[in-house]
Amino acid sequence: MTVPLWLWIATIGGLLALIALDLVIVDRKPHEVTTGEAARWVIFYVSCAIVFGIGVWVFAGHDPGVEFFTGYITEYSLSVDNLFIFMIIMGSFKVPAIHQHRVLLVGILLALAMRSVFIAIGAALIAQFVWVFFLFGAILIWTAISMLRGKGEDEEYHENAVTRQVRRFAPVTDDYHGHKYTVKIDGKRMITPMLLVIVAIGSADLLFAVDSIPAIFGITQEAFLVFTANAFALMGLRQLYFLLGGLVTKLVYLTYGLAVILAFIGAKLFLHALHEYHVVPDWLDINNWVSLGVIVVVLSVTTVASLAKARRDERKQVAA
Repeated sequence: MTVPLWLWIATIGGLLALIALDLVIVDRKPHEVTTGEAARWVIFYVSCAIVFGIGVWVFAGHDPGVEFFTGYITEYSLSVDNLFIFMIIMGSFKVPAIHQHRVLLVGILLALAMRSVFIAIGAALIAQFVWVFFLFGAILIWTAISMLRGKGEDEEYHENAVTRQVRRFAPVTDDYHGHKYTVKIDGKRMITPMLLVIVAIGSADLLFAVDSIPAIFGITQEAFLVFTANAFALMGLRQLYFLLGGLVTKLVYLTYGLAVILAFIGAKLFLHALHEYHVVPDWLDINNWVSLGVIVVVLSVTTVASLAKARRDERKQVAA
């Protein structure tokens, strides 16, 4: 798949235009995002991703099209699992409801910018060294095992090294000052919790890239598809946060499903590397249609099972 420079520029320009539209319509006047508003924006962003994927399918061929949709679904599903962490961070910093949209928007934009660097490095390494597939596969399998072993533990937010460094760099005010990032108090410049929580969201999402970037490279090695799938997944993540709300906590089996998906893609990366070294036959190199089918089935089963369990638990509570 050959991607000319003008297409990269046009794609990035289109994504920036979507972000600007979001800023003008949603964030121009800070307010609490309603469920209906969030639902409309989620449908809009998913529709944009579908239209883009159809464009890839039509102009680049069905293989890149399948790779984009598979990568997008994978990235979006991994992002849903991260929403719970975002909820914990928002609660820890006591972010006012009217400012939560801006926090997510700026934090995720920072994360996308930093992820772009990871994507460029990953694409360069894969183009030069086959053994990188073994490394990525090992990361995914280890992440899958860690997710299963950590299931059931209490989730509690602890500030990471980046957030702690920001606190050391400048004093932080006790209260929010609208959506301002810095204020001057008694002649001294201070940062507000608004800036700190954006750093927390952005750096937390960057840590999530440790599994999501290798995962999508297990589906496609095209940097253009990796970047756009990440961009569309992250851009729709903000509104999904407001739409799902407490529903995220009801998806109790989602972690198991994501662990299965990561382990599957990790195994696929191992097999692909072995195929490149001519160790295994061609039929063991898993194609993208199989990957897409496995991911969709696993997500469907875990979501249905989670919601069924939530309904059973609610009935038991009512009966009690």
